[in-house]
Amino acid sequence: MAAQRIHIDEFLLLAQQHPTIDVRSPGEYNHAHIPGAKSIPLFTDEERKVVGTAYKQQSRQAAIKLGLDFFGPKMSEIVKRVELLLSNKKNGDAETLKPIANCILVYCWRGGMRSGAISWLLDLYGFKVYTLIGGYKSFRNRVLQTFNQPFRFNVVGGYTGSGKTELLKALQIRGEKIIDLEGIACHKGSAFGSIGMPVQPSQEMFENILSGELIAWGMEHQQPHTPIWIEDESQRIGHINIPSVLWKNMRQSPIYFLDIPFEERLIHLTAEYGRLDTACMLNAIDRIKQKLGGLAAKQAYDYLASGNTVESFRILLKYYDKFYLKGLHNREALNSLLQSVVCKTTTVENANILLNVYSDKQKTV
Repeated sequence: MAAQRIHIDEFLLLAQQHPTIDVRSPGEYNHAHIPGAKSIPLFTDEERKVVGTAYKQQSRQAAIKLGLDFFGPKMSEIVKRVELLLSNKKNGDAETLKPIANCILVYCWRGGMRSGAISWLLDLYGFKVYTLIGGYKSFRNRVLQTFNQPFRFNVVGGYTGSGKTELLKALQIRGEKIIDLEGIACHKGSAFGSIGMPVQPSQEMFENILSGELIAWGMEHQQPHTPIWIEDESQRIGHINIPSVLWKNMRQSPIYFLDIPFEERLIHLTAEYGRLDTACMLNAIDRIKQKLGGLAAKQAYDYLASGNTVESFRILLKYYDKFYLKGLHNREALNSLLQSVVCKTTTVENANILLNVYSDKQKTV
């Protein structure tokens, strides 16, 4: 049976149960790919360049001949890698594979010759193969369309040190749908946000992962009124930008502000950031010294360099409180959106307090 060509929504649905392979070059894959897809490239980056040049400067036939020369010696290895991929999937999640045994999903850039060649090989060997119509390009169109949907957000706000990320995780444990933007972006959103974090993904990969979580939410919840809890963020997180239409939605959504005493937040912040590399922290202070002001920057730097983390962070926390307050008020109709959530300290029990406040507010709507 020949490989079956399917559209993006069916492809993504099947991808929840069966392995997906990206047959584009390693460079294309490393830049961005469908989340969860494994890289089994038809060509190396250099081979792709050679074939592409032949296509442009000579002919389609010349490019195909070159491609076949590259493809031929790899056929056996490609089949073995797919077998291993399927074997690992079966061992980990056998039940979901029963409906379609030895099923594999394949995509390239446009759903053309690269995915066609791999699909032909895998079909010939005996796999059940699905290829993506329009390839990765159709997936990217789906990603961008996702952000235009009218998702309902509940925004968790609060000054720095309020434990917003930890609270989101506590909400998730309680069965709430959350999206951790800082987790996806691999950055905590401040000048210190990259310290101790993995390398940030590309903007495109960030959008792909974010879209995937939103699509998964849509599949789980058909009710448009089911909210997603999300942390209040600036539009820029490190070098990543939250898509404008989505960020605009966030800025128009109810914001539940964690009202936690300064000293409690300082304790939390010191515990979280005090264990990080001191040299990196000092470099971060140096980068924002103009915004901090000369004297405050020098004091914060000197305190941290001498090991007085608490007093250094006290200065930094006051700065970020002013910065956050400005961003909080820089939105329309704040009074109708803002709901205070009074908490004595920064613990995961704040999730229960938040849910109680949310429940009480729903009763008055």
